[in-house]
Amino acid sequence: MAEPIPSNLQSKLSALETILRSMGKLLVAYSGGVDSAFLADAAHRILGDQMLAVIADSPSLARSQLHDAVAFAQERQIPLHILATSELENPEYARNDSSRCFHCKDELFSKMEEFRSEHGFNCIAYGVNLDDKGDFRPGQEAAKQHHVAAPLVDAGLSKQDIRDLARGAGMRTWDKPASACLSSRIEYGRPVTREALSAIEQGEDALHTLGFRQVRVRHHGHIVRIEIARQDLPRALESSMVAQFTQIFKALGFTYVTLDLEGFRSGSMNAVLPADQIRRSQS
Repeated sequence: MAEPIPSNLQSKLSALETILRSMGKLLVAYSGGVDSAFLADAAHRILGDQMLAVIADSPSLARSQLHDAVAFAQERQIPLHILATSELENPEYARNDSSRCFHCKDELFSKMEEFRSEHGFNCIAYGVNLDDKGDFRPGQEAAKQHHVAAPLVDAGLSKQDIRDLARGAGMRTWDKPASACLSSRIEYGRPVTREALSAIEQGEDALHTLGFRQVRVRHHGHIVRIEIARQDLPRALESSMVAQFTQIFKALGFTYVTLDLEGFRSGSMNAVLPADQIRRSQS
């Protein structure tokens, strides 16, 4: 059941609704995460059948994420189109340097632009929020080049604002952990392959089965670096659990199995990037 909207968020929500009404027939880039789910839900509420959510299906999207995103759209009666993308076939993406995310989003928005033109939609929007603007996210440059709208940013919505509004709207995704694509788990410079993506996906599925909700399986070749939410580290460090980690990840082809004692943190692979490169991406 929907809850009352906090008064301090009502003006931001009203601004978002005004922005969405002005967009006409709209495609929403949708992943099933809290931001894109909130945007798709709001767009459907405002625009009805004049909007369509589009999810990109590729080897870098975990099957569990795809199935959950489809299920959520069905629950909220949001019209959804599954669009196959082929970024893995692009050598500039597969080589996995710091611009990988740009090439991924460039592929997505190029395919969405073709779809938009063919089916008479006015524009494309995606779920970037205010907090994302301060992070290293080359995909935002691709969105800028393709003139993709950012209504959550334009309405002044932060990540916490979106979670609060999603919770108030009765959306089960309101507290869903952040989950970037599987390729983001592979260290920069190591090629993105289907085999590596499969090992990561199977490893994270196994950790979820063990009851760990917020995880990352970081692929460093023969070494796997497991990140688990800090509050769950004591359980992860139990000898019986360590034995299970070892069994799981050695079966997936890793020689060395490690647990990151700093715990889960989004974008930890970016720690090896030069600071000036990160600053250039944000300018």
